[in-house]
Amino acid sequence: MPKPRTSIFGVNEPESLDVASFAPKKAIDTKAPAAEQVRAVSQAANFPSREPTAPKTDSRPKRAARRYRTGRNVQLNVKVLQETMDAIYTVTEAQGWVLGFTLQRAIEALQRELKRST
Repeated sequence: MPKPRTSIFGVNEPESLDVASFAPKKAIDTKAPAAEQVRAVSQAANFPSREPTAPKTDSRPKRAARRYRTGRNVQLNVKVLQETMDAIYTVTEAQGWVLGFTLQRAIEALQRELKRST
């Protein structure tokens, strides 16, 4: 049967708490192999490095941050084709709108079109 945990509120007697086994870690593990040796073994075994690599270069230019206070407070995440996203941003930037307003206008136009076709 395991020993009961010591209470942080002092219900158990503090004298029964044994902290003798706690000690700071040693600065250097002398039994550990050298970093070069570890690197050589991992490269020989074709083990991928977890060190950060250079960021991927993308042919598309980075867009400027878009921060507007519009009262819209519900987020919509949608997976779209790259062409669709580019078209949405093209219209938005050309009109000087925000993405939420572009979506709102697109929905209104779609609703008008659907109403006409019925």
